Amino acid sequence: MSSHQTTQTMKPATAAKKLGVYLEATPAEFQEGDVSRTELNELQTNPPQWLRELRANGPHPRPVVAARLGVSIAGLARGGVTEPLTTEQIEALREEGPEWLAKERATQAEVRKEAERIKNKKKPTAKG
Repeated sequence: MSSHQTTQTMKPATAAKKLGVYLEATPAEFQEGDVSRTELNELQTNPPQWLRELRANGPHPRPVVAARLGVSIAGLARGGVTEPLTTEQIEALREEGPEWLAKERATQAEVRKEAERIKNKKKPTAKG
């Protein structure tokens, strides 16, 4: 008796999130069908032109925008950024250097520093 393995698939939104792209900017055929694990791996290994273009120029989903600006997603919202941004728009924001961005970057730096402190505090000490 052989076991029959079903193909694991995911919704396009999940696949877009894993690829780091904004779903609404992907081609219609990507948005309309489920994506198998194999297809996702192929997209990650050999990204087609549309995927390379999206990753390079956007529009980017909020997690990517936040990461590129060095702030949290909540920080983006506090700064009034609720829509996906293109790479050009992200660069323009960096150049403008609005007050909210500087404040959110400082907050994010503190959060990272505190997380590092806690991580180091939890490290087990060598006991004889």
